[in-house]
Amino acid sequence: MQSQLILPKIVIKTLRVRVKDKHSHVLNKWAFEVNQVWNAANALSAEYSWVPIPGIGYMKCNTSEFDLNVELKTIREERDLKIGAATVQSIIAQHAKSRRQFNTNKLQWRCSSGSKRALGWIPFKAAGIKYLNGQIRFCGHFFGIWDSYDLSKYELGTGSFSQDARGRWYFNVTVKAVATSSKGTTAIGIDLGLKTVATCSNGTMLERRRITDEFAQSLALAQRANKKRLVKTIHAKIKHSRNDALHKFSTMLVRQSGAIFVGNVSSKKLVKTNMAKSVLDAGWTILKTQLEYKAMARSVVFAEVNEKHTSQTCSCCGDISANSPKGRAGLRIREWSCVVCGTTHDRDINAAKNILRLGHQSLVVGIPPPFPCKR
Repeated sequence: MQSQLILPKIVIKTLRVRVKDKHSHVLNKWAFEVNQVWNAANALSAEYSWVPIPGIGYMKCNTSEFDLNVELKTIREERDLKIGAATVQSIIAQHAKSRRQFNTNKLQWRCSSGSKRALGWIPFKAAGIKYLNGQIRFCGHFFGIWDSYDLSKYELGTGSFSQDARGRWYFNVTVKAVATSSKGTTAIGIDLGLKTVATCSNGTMLERRRITDEFAQSLALAQRANKKRLVKTIHAKIKHSRNDALHKFSTMLVRQSGAIFVGNVSSKKLVKTNMAKSVLDAGWTILKTQLEYKAMARSVVFAEVNEKHTSQTCSCCGDISANSPKGRAGLRIREWSCVVCGTTHDRDINAAKNILRLGHQSLVVGIPPPFPCKR
């Protein structure tokens, strides 16, 4: 019998490295040109969105990406733009994609100055960039970068230069990499909350640091003194501290698990309540996004399940007893005992176990497995 050749799984990753500050003035000029092309495409798509039809009236039409490329093929010569034709095509492609996503013919304008200034963004195609001796060649310029990934090992794909709120520029590029399968074989359920950001069915927890409160005093002093640069720096520290904790937690779970199931708690609804600050500080959406793409890269099963009644249901017998925590009034109940089977539960761990059970049921076909206490 001939042995079959098993090819390694290839995944697409996005790498982000910082561009050295000495190149900011060039990138700022190109970002202004990108905004001009975007706004020109936006004006055309809005102008031709309603076309007069004789005898009928006006009909709503969608301007295609091809039509915009034809209309704007001479914009570089007319406005003396330094960005390449491939970059112009990438801008128009992203504009068309965003219009389809939001189902509209007119998007927001990209402002280059003022309080509503859009952060710099310069897209490129794979053929337009090249890595040479620790530098990126793009549009005839060489950009020095802090190469923490050793980009010489990868074949660079499409991507963009992007700017953060502090004016720092980053080089973002897609690359192909060999997927490393997780060695974990256990499944885990995760309940997202406010007292603890995430509680796992095996008892592992990600405690909430209250990062925003830690920087609240220094942020208030900087705002009163009108130190705009310091305010942006403090906001960046808050963001990086939160992302660092979430990255470490999500990486640990993906390495140890074969399947991950998360409750589908919605941040949009809770930010309209008096818990808005706590919800935004927890970073649920960021954590779920990290778990999803990291699980995909390591061949780990990931799914969101409906977490309705998971806090009220006993994970042992499956009954909703009279003393289980219910509604927002029951948020203070952190531990309770089921009057049916007598099992004592930690509120969050019980919910995580129910999420794990629902995750298993979503993967199998047929009769779902019974609760542990039921025969």
